[in-house]
Amino acid sequence: MAWDEWEQLKAQAAERHSARMELNQLAPDPGGSGGGDRAQGDLRVNQRDLAAVGDAAYQLHQDFTHYSGYARTASVTAAGGLKKQGFALGAALDHVAERWAEQTRSLLDATAHISNHLDYTKGAHAGDEVYIADTISSISTLDDGFDHRSGQSGSGQN
Repeated sequence: MAWDEWEQLKAQAAERHSARMELNQLAPDPGGSGGGDRAQGDLRVNQRDLAAVGDAAYQLHQDFTHYSGYARTASVTAAGGLKKQGFALGAALDHVAERWAEQTRSLLDATAHISNHLDYTKGAHAGDEVYIADTISSISTLDDGFDHRSGQSGSGQN
């Protein structure tokens, strides 16, 4: 991903955030009670947002794995050639290549963690949805059974 594109995406995200910015408080209650039900915080996310982040992390992982190898290989080759010719720059470039490999592993680990975590979250929430739907449908079946035993059968009679 080019830096220009990254900066553009950051600016777009900031614009979207400022367009929907909400204060994390309620308007003062004219009755002075100060209570009432209120949602905690204003953070909202949907599955499509999470999937997009997970997909971006996966794609970054794939692309960076592919392209970072070229940079490291080229640096190690150049360092070896410079060292053979007696240039001190060869050892310095070799040091840079080693640091590059360490930083690459850190980035790849982070992107894999993000992608895997969001995949897990998606699966866990899908399982929660199934459980909730099953629970609600079984409550409805149970209610129908009570109505049937009392002679109501949904007709409104006692």
